[in-house]
Amino acid sequence: MRKQTKSITNLQNKKRMLVFLLCFFLGTVGLVVRLGFIQIIGGEEYKKQAMENWSRDIIISAKRGTIYDAKGKKLAVSINSNTVTCFPADVKKSVQANEEDPEQEGGGGLLTYILKKMNKSMFSSNKSTAAESIPVNLKTPEETAKILSEILEMEYEEVYKKITSNYSYVVLKKWITDEQAQKIRESELSGINIIEDNKRIYPYGNFAPYVLGFTNVDQDGLYGVEATYNDYLTGIPGRTVFNKDAHGRELPFGYNEYYEPEDGLGVVLTIDEVIQHYSESAAEKLMKDYNAKRVTIIVMDPNNGDILAMSSKPDYDPNDPKKPIDEIIQQEWSTLPSEELQKAWFDMWRNPAVNDIYEPGSTFKLLTTAIALEENKATPNTTYYCDGFVRQIPGENIKCWRYYRPHGQQTLSEAIQNSCNDALAEMGLNIGKEAFYKYLKSFGLEERSGIMLNGEALGLLKEPINMKDVDVVTQSFGQGVAITPIQLTTAVAAISNGGKLLEPRIVKQLIDEDGNIVRNFESKVRRNVISKETSQMVLSIMKDVAESGTKQAYRPGYRIGGKSGTAQKVIDGRYVDGKFISSFIGVAPVDDPKAVVLVMVDEPDSSIGYYGSIVAGPASADLLENILKYYDVEPIYTEEELGKVEAQTVLVPSLLGLTIGEATDKLIAAGLESNITIEVDADRTVKSQFPKAGEKVVKHSMITLILN
Repeated sequence: MRKQTKSITNLQNKKRMLVFLLCFFLGTVGLVVRLGFIQIIGGEEYKKQAMENWSRDIIISAKRGTIYDAKGKKLAVSINSNTVTCFPADVKKSVQANEEDPEQEGGGGLLTYILKKMNKSMFSSNKSTAAESIPVNLKTPEETAKILSEILEMEYEEVYKKITSNYSYVVLKKWITDEQAQKIRESELSGINIIEDNKRIYPYGNFAPYVLGFTNVDQDGLYGVEATYNDYLTGIPGRTVFNKDAHGRELPFGYNEYYEPEDGLGVVLTIDEVIQHYSESAAEKLMKDYNAKRVTIIVMDPNNGDILAMSSKPDYDPNDPKKPIDEIIQQEWSTLPSEELQKAWFDMWRNPAVNDIYEPGSTFKLLTTAIALEENKATPNTTYYCDGFVRQIPGENIKCWRYYRPHGQQTLSEAIQNSCNDALAEMGLNIGKEAFYKYLKSFGLEERSGIMLNGEALGLLKEPINMKDVDVVTQSFGQGVAITPIQLTTAVAAISNGGKLLEPRIVKQLIDEDGNIVRNFESKVRRNVISKETSQMVLSIMKDVAESGTKQAYRPGYRIGGKSGTAQKVIDGRYVDGKFISSFIGVAPVDDPKAVVLVMVDEPDSSIGYYGSIVAGPASADLLENILKYYDVEPIYTEEELGKVEAQTVLVPSLLGLTIGEATDKLIAAGLESNITIEVDADRTVKSQFPKAGEKVVKHSMITLILN
């Protein structure tokens, strides 16, 4: 019996042993399979997760390319700055580190102390690292938030929310001062880094903002050249990669690599800073003198399509694009709801020269004249009779603007000088709707001009199938057609240069940081519209208009030609009484055109004046005269003009080094004017002037002052 019991016990032990061995075998097989899975199948993923846990990869912004004017003056630059960043996971781990070793200040014990010392040594010897991994002072997130909020002058709740977020990487504040950066370094906070960054600066403030545009906080271009040439300006970001321990501290003997960012290319504009100053000053003066809603000015070289100046007032400062310059508007915007405020921003950023369409009024008569001459529907000797009414369209009450005192018999040139609607109506009907539409389309009025600025609008023309005779008549004198200012400027430039429609050019070159040309943007001729003979005939008519019609645009010796326009504003499809767009488009000198100038004054105070010849004509002529002087184009006087000019000639005084107040007083005493029309700091001095001291100019000429 005992022997039988012992045999049973041995059998049970063997079974247990077999079960144990089987379990051990299965467990071993399971471990081998699991290990194989981890190493072979999931190895790369686990390796990636491990790398993410013990390494940090920080993006280093590339310096955005500089924007230059045509003469190399810097209009937009990027400066070195500091930005504070955070790895929230490392901030949270500092709590655990403090709990592990409360004896050592900041947590971490002797090993932490040694690592911190080694970290400092390694950091001080690494001169190429762009991201500073700040030595660690292990604070709680609450303590870290309190220290940072005080240094960065931010709300405690905002800082705390960022440093305890679930994001792997956050930016606390961009573009801090050197003093703030030093205080953060001295605080030695876990998970907090200071990286190299770049800040976009526009040194001239609200100078050519509709050309330059601006960038967002991430240095991406949003408007103007900053947006349209963003890919060239941006550059390629760099990186700094380093190993860290569990608490975010950089390992002294770990991997540390810095990849240099590649700076963006520089952009050279066609804009000339001096001519831009002329146009901005003229726009400021018109705004002030006529209490206008807006003034827009374009200056183009008709020979190559270069935009020499483009300004619109009121404008904004791209250094702070969401803040209106006018303090009254600032107060009004402070109470706007969010949606209305965003709309107000977008309206302020719109470039009227490119984004807005309008009825051009009588300036459009130059195009009608050119078409009639090109189609042999008129000659310079053709005569027209005006009795005050357009009688070719029965049932339509269309008047000449001077119906109360008709122009009577007149030649083609006289009809344009008189801006006679009757004559233009007859001219348009003689051309016919098919040919009229063909030429207007050829002048580029139904397509974008091609200027590299965002948001360009299309012109609105009626196709022949939808046109009646009355449409031809009204279009002939600039009503019932809507175009952009840049379209009108390029069309008149084509009339001025012998008939070539050019693509307006705003950027002429891309250059690297050493000034080497990377790419040239050549002038483009889109098509020939009219012949040289027609071009010369229209220029001669434009000269007669400026000298005998719009006499306010006459300047002795400078052979200015042009045409004024006074268009009743269209709002919501209706003409509005008492609201006008007063304009003048001029060319000089007509025998060898150097510049085309369009001046538009939106809603001038009608109690002061609203006719284009009175409001925009003189400003356009002054601008053209200043441009020709800047180009050293010698005036050619008739004998009669020469006698008058010599009696009014004065010498330009030297103004260099004088304060703006002293320079202004000296100019007034000499019978001259300055381009400074806005309030500036009284202690700013003149660093250059044009014309230079000692040159002879006519009294009341404008002297351009460039301040320090």
